[in-house]
Amino acid sequence: MMTYMSFEEAIKTLDSGIIIEIEVTPGSRSLSVPSGYNEWRKRIAVKLTKNAQKGKANEQLIESLAELFGISSSEILINSGATSSKKSLLIKGISYQQAVSVLGARLKE
Repeated sequence: MMTYMSFEEAIKTLDSGIIIEIEVTPGSRSLSVPSGYNEWRKRIAVKLTKNAQKGKANEQLIESLAELFGISSSEILINSGATSSKKSLLIKGISYQQAVSVLGARLKE
């Protein structure tokens, strides 16, 4: 069961930017960034059409988030979980409030 009530729990502020906790489903039929919020794991869910081979899904994730936030893909780094479906991303160039605003608008669609 996905809910959008407390997705802010998946976003943290650091001096160097923000951290967003994400759970990826690669190989999906459609691209959906974000696709929901997993309140149990406190992660924003993302569906990617690329498969998790040779970094293709990670590449699509970074490009999609860069487009969503209107920043360069070079400002998004996989902090942890590069080979896992559960990822922690460090994003520079946007504030916590911008992230909450953009993701919140998308999650409520």
